[in-house]
Amino acid sequence: MDAMKDTDLLNELGPLLSAEAAAEAPAAGVDAADLEQAVWVRLLERGPAASGQAVASAGASAERARWLRRAVRSEARRARRRALREVPYGARPGCAGADPEDAVLHGEQRRVLRSAVARLPGRCPELIGALLSPRDLTYREIAGELGISQGSLGPVRSRCLGCLRRMLAAEVAAPPLRGMER
Repeated sequence: MDAMKDTDLLNELGPLLSAEAAAEAPAAGVDAADLEQAVWVRLLERGPAASGQAVASAGASAERARWLRRAVRSEARRARRRALREVPYGARPGCAGADPEDAVLHGEQRRVLRSAVARLPGRCPELIGALLSPRDLTYREIAGELGISQGSLGPVRSRCLGCLRRMLAAEVAAPPLRGMER
């Protein structure tokens, strides 16, 4: 009898799950089949009795469809968060490349940037330093550390970044001319 329930569940939820997974997968940056499989695993993890009761006997098919949509969206959110955290092999965060020359150039760029940030006026060095922090602070945490309101953080950040752009543009040589010269 349980095998009959499982095939009924598969026949009822399969097309809806495929459609929902196909709709959510591009935004999550995953394959629709992977998303679909994650939802089936989620259903099976609830146990044979629990999954049958929670979905098959939950009442109307509308309840089953709602559960399925929530599960697909939840798995899509999980996939998006996972993609943001994962770093491919061979790429180290904060390192421009595996080549020693690239590491030296990247270090020089960071040194120039930190030097320019230190010369910014007012509270800008503190603010930009907090934004560049490897701790990846939120606006609320930065505002708390600097003792300023969270609402004024955006405009101050904008002014500081504008000032930093002007400073760096003045220090960097003009790019070479392209095309035909006269």
